[in-house]
Amino acid sequence: MVRRFLHRLRGGERRSPTRFKSWKPASFRKKEGDDAWNEAARILETLPIEFHAATRALEDRAAIFKAAHRLSLADAFAATLAKEKKAELVTGDPEFKKLEKDVKVHWLPRSAFETREEAEGTSIDDV
Repeated sequence: MVRRFLHRLRGGERRSPTRFKSWKPASFRKKEGDDAWNEAARILETLPIEFHAATRALEDRAAIFKAAHRLSLADAFAATLAKEKKAELVTGDPEFKKLEKDVKVHWLPRSAFETREEAEGTSIDDV
């Protein structure tokens, strides 16, 4: 399911930009190696994904969201960006259930996760 979702993005099926809450290049590079990192970076550049730098203003708004909803900082950033950009947050993380009044959430079924590690709490937003 996640793989199909990304292929649809790449094929232009979704017209609005997709935002990933966190991209962890250092941990990905360490785990997968330089060649895999370079290939992933090349593929990401072809997708309609916007990466957002953490500005002080965004950090302040995410901190408020974090405190109000008892979220991790990464989840608070994702929710804050989704709310501000009026974007759909794509996730399978049940922690976002409590945010449905504030943020539009597109739910991925748990069966969408391709590895056991993902099924144990990592969502597409952590890619």
